[in-house]
Order: sequence, then structure tokens, then C-alpha cells
Amino acid sequence: MRFPLPARTVRLRFTVLYGALFLLSGVGLLIISGLVTLGSTQSASAPVQNRGVEQPSVVAAQQQQIEHLQNELANVHDVQSRQLLVGSVVALAVMAVLSIVLGRLLAGRVLRPLRTITAATRRISAENLHERLGVPGPSDEVKELADTIDGLLGRLEASFAAQRRFVANASHELRTPLTTMRAAVDVAVAKPDPVPRQTVALADRIRTELDQVDRLLDGFLTLARTQHGDSADAAVVSLGTMAAAALDERADDIAAKSLTIQSDIASARTRGSRTLLSRMVGNVIDNAVAHNQDGGFIRIEASSGGGSAWLVVETGGRVLEPAQVALLTEPFQRLGADRTSSDGGSGLGLSIVAAVAAAHGGDLDLRARPEGGLRVTITLPENAPPEKAGRALPESGART
Repeated sequence: MRFPLPARTVRLRFTVLYGALFLLSGVGLLIISGLVTLGSTQSASAPVQNRGVEQPSVVAAQQQQIEHLQNELANVHDVQSRQLLVGSVVALAVMAVLSIVLGRLLAGRVLRPLRTITAATRRISAENLHERLGVPGPSDEVKELADTIDGLLGRLEASFAAQRRFVANASHELRTPLTTMRAAVDVAVAKPDPVPRQTVALADRIRTELDQVDRLLDGFLTLARTQHGDSADAAVVSLGTMAAAALDERADDIAAKSLTIQSDIASARTRGSRTLLSRMVGNVIDNAVAHNQDGGFIRIEASSGGGSAWLVVETGGRVLEPAQVALLTEPFQRLGADRTSSDGGSGLGLSIVAAVAAAHGGDLDLRARPEGGLRVTITLPENAPPEKAGRALPESGART
């Protein structure tokens, strides 16, 4: 059985470094202690020199006694050496474990401010750039890093705010000349004198283009409002009710393409801006109708469970490339020739859907169906008692 190797983190490297230093220090102390003990033992076991002239019998007796004492001393030295060796091995093992523990504690202590900075930075996104790390403590390298990140967040916040203000202000300012141009066209066509047919056709074309620009500006305003987090009309809403209403509003377009509607719509309640969420659902239905083939189908499911509410919209059609589908949430991104035709779209539909979903704590998932067509899934936090989740609406069921 193979155990997975630990990740080579900075804390692991610091632990190894500190542990090795502690272990080497312990080994050094044991070596010095052993050398000192060995030197003192050798000094104590030095032979005793005879002083003066003594009788041979006395010398022989003393010599025997000296040899006996030396043998006993040698035995004691051997026992002490073994005990010292065992003690050194045990001490070395204890020092090894202690070195790892102390090294890990010290590494964690040193890296604690960096972990705090990392966690705080992960919490900060485009929606809460006003937050700062605000790391306290002395003016050292860690605080300097935190202050640098705070400065970067401040510049990003100012840049995002300037961009959103520009989009909102530009969209508002451009509506005035558009209104003036539309009024001028209406006045020119409404003159009492007979108006040439070419002028009428040109006026109709200009109105069509002005409507297209108006829808584009409306899309810009919606994106700017979503990114600003505007939710003045926040309430508990039903995705199922919104989907059913969107289908009813587009009944003529659905009939014109002879589309078959298959619906399984439940309550799917969530909390958020009623205006933005209604626009989100409407854009998904618009996309399903506008980019569908004649005689095709639209399958809609709204349900909830497990703390989430979701809306799923599927359409048929040709097989799409997954790489191209992933780009559809970018502004002005379209697929294929049928998505570049003059269909009245602004190219912001799914971008607005993704922005509204993200602003409400959810997400948008786009999948190319293997048999052809597109599957759009919107997931939002559920806001309904468990007994209400999944309750079918009166307008649920298959529609044609």
C-alpha cells in the first residue's frame, strides 16, 4: 500500500529546516558530552606509579590488589559506556521527535500572518473590493506585503467603480440623441406632403437600427446595475413563475417558429432583485427562441432542493463546439452564422444572465448537448421552507 506524499509547502520546508537545526544541535551536545565523559574516565583509570622501595611481598600484594581494582573499574566503565550509549540513542530519538514538533510549531507561527493574508484575499472579489486586509503588528516584511495588497485593492476598486460609472453615464447620455433622432425621423415621415417610398423605407430602417442601439444601451445599463449590486427591489421570487410569464409574453414568437414547449415548472424560490431576475429569465427564454430552428423544441425545468433553486432550459439544433459555448458569457460573443444574423439581439443576453446570477450568489452553466443544441442551467440559493420547495405551479406541464 502506497501512502500519498505530503505537499511540498513552505511550512513543510520550514519544518524540515528547523527540525534539522534542532536535531544537529542535539547531536552536537551529545557528542561533546560523550567526549568529556570519555576523557574523565581515561584520567581516572590511569595506572598508579610505585613510589619508593618496598618489600617484594608487599609489592606483589599491592600489585594483585591494583589489578583487581582495575578489573572492577574496567567492568564499571563498560557498564557506564553501554548505559551512556543507550541513553544517547534514546536522547537522540527524543530530540528527533522534539525537533520535528518544535520545527512545525515554529513554522506555523512564522507563516500564520501569511495564512491570514491569503484567507482574507480569497474572500475579496469584484463585489467587495472595499474590504481591506488591515494586518496589525510591527512594520516588518509581512505588514509591508499586506499594505501593498491593500493598495492594490484600492486601485482595483477605483478602476472598477470608474468603469461602471462610465458605462452607466454613457448609456444614459446616449439616450438623448437617440430620442432626438427618432423624433426627427417621425417628423420627416409625418409631413402632409406625399413622402417618397424610398424615404419611408429609409425611415423604417433607421427606426430598426435605433431600436437595436436602444436595446444595446439597455443591456449596458443592466450590466452596470448588476455589477453595482443594485437590489433596491429585493424580494423572494419564484423562478418558475417568471419562466411561465416569459413563455406567455413570447407566445407569438414561439408560434411563428412552430416550437414545442416541454415544461416541468415548480416554484424554485430564491431571493433577489425582482427586476434583474426577471430580466435574467427573460434573456434565457429569448435566447432559446431566437436561436432555435423552425419546428424545434424548448424544454424548461424549474425546481429546487438541497438549498439551491435552479432553472434549466434546453434547446435542439446543430451540434456545438464546447470551446465556443464557453465563450457565450462574454459580451458580443455569438455562435455560427445563425448567431451573427440580424436577429435583433444585442449580444449581451447571456452576459447579463451570468452577471445577474453571480450577483445573487449563483452561477450559470452552459453545456453543448451531444445530440445537438444547448443546455443552460442557472443555479441560485434557495429561499423557501422545505415543504414549499418543489411544489408544482398551476401552469406546469407540457405545452405546445
